[in-house]
Amino acid sequence: MNILVTGGAGYVGSTLVPLLLADGHRVRVLDTLLHGGESLLGVWCHPGLEFVHGDVCDRTQLQAAVTGMEAVVHLAAVVGDPACARQPDLARAVNLQASLALIEESQRAEVSRFLFASTCSNYGKMKDTNKYVDEETELSPVSLYAETKVAVEKALLQSSRNGKWCPTPMRFATIFGVSPRMRFDLTVNEFTMEMLTKKHLKVFGEQFWRPYIHVRDAARAIQLVLNSPAAKVAGAVFNVGATDQNFQKQQLVEMIRPYAPDAVIEFVHKAEDPRDYRVSFTRITDHLGFKITRTVAQGIEEVAQLVRSSVIGNFGDRRYRN
Repeated sequence: MNILVTGGAGYVGSTLVPLLLADGHRVRVLDTLLHGGESLLGVWCHPGLEFVHGDVCDRTQLQAAVTGMEAVVHLAAVVGDPACARQPDLARAVNLQASLALIEESQRAEVSRFLFASTCSNYGKMKDTNKYVDEETELSPVSLYAETKVAVEKALLQSSRNGKWCPTPMRFATIFGVSPRMRFDLTVNEFTMEMLTKKHLKVFGEQFWRPYIHVRDAARAIQLVLNSPAAKVAGAVFNVGATDQNFQKQQLVEMIRPYAPDAVIEFVHKAEDPRDYRVSFTRITDHLGFKITRTVAQGIEEVAQLVRSSVIGNFGDRRYRN
C-alpha cells in the first residue's frame, strides 16, 4: 500500500516506518521535525520512503500529503498530559483540529484505511480497582490530552462509511523501550535512567496502576491492523498492550532495583490520582491474534544497557523529551 505516516520521525513513527518498508509498502512521512530527523537516517536511502517536511496544522499540506495514499497512520500529536498542559492552544490545534481536518481530507482523497493513535489515558480513573477496563468501558478523560483523543475517536467512529473507508482507533498503553528517536520522559525509560545515573528517584503516587507496551510492539500492532481484513478492523476500537503488563509504579521500581541497588527512592504518597486504570487487552488478542514480544522487565534491561553503554552522552538533552 501507499501509506502516509504523520509524525513518522517520532518515538513510535521511527520504529514503525522501517517495519512498513520491510513489508514492501511505500511510506510517505509527514513531520515537522520538532525533535530532529536523525531517527530516519537508517531508512533515508530506502526507495520506498518519501519524506515531507510539513505540519499537520497546514490544511494545504494535509491535502497534498493524503493524495495518492491508500492508508493513513496518524501519530502526529502533542503527546502526554504535561506537554498538553504547558501548551493547551497548540495541543488543541494539533491533537483535535488538525486530526479532524486530516479525517476529512483522507475521506475526500478516498483513503481506505485510517489508523488513529489514541491512548488508554482516555479511561481516566477506574471506578472499581478490582476490575479491568476494556473497550466497552465508559471513557472518563481527566486531562486535555485525553479529551482531545476522545473527541477525535468519536468523530472518527461517526465518520461516513462511504466506499472502502475503514477507520480504526487504537488506544495504546504507556510506551517504553529503545527507539531511533529515544525518549527519557516516559515512565519506564525515565525511572530506569534516573535510578542508574542520578542514583535517586522521586515517585509520585506509587500505588496507581498503568498498562505498558514496548515501542516495537506498538509498531507491530499498527502493522497488524494494516494487514488485517477490513471487516475485522473497520470501526473497531482496540486497546493495544497485554493484560499481564499492568503495573503499579512501585512495582516498576522493584523491577529496576537490581540494576541500581544503591539508588535512593523517595515515594511521595498521593491519596488521589486522576489517572488510575488497569486495562484488559483481550480484544486485540482474540480478534487479531496480537501478542507482545517484549515485557516491561525486558524493556528495563534494554534501557539499562543503553544507559550504561555511553552511546548517549547527555540524558538531559531536550531532544529526548517531549
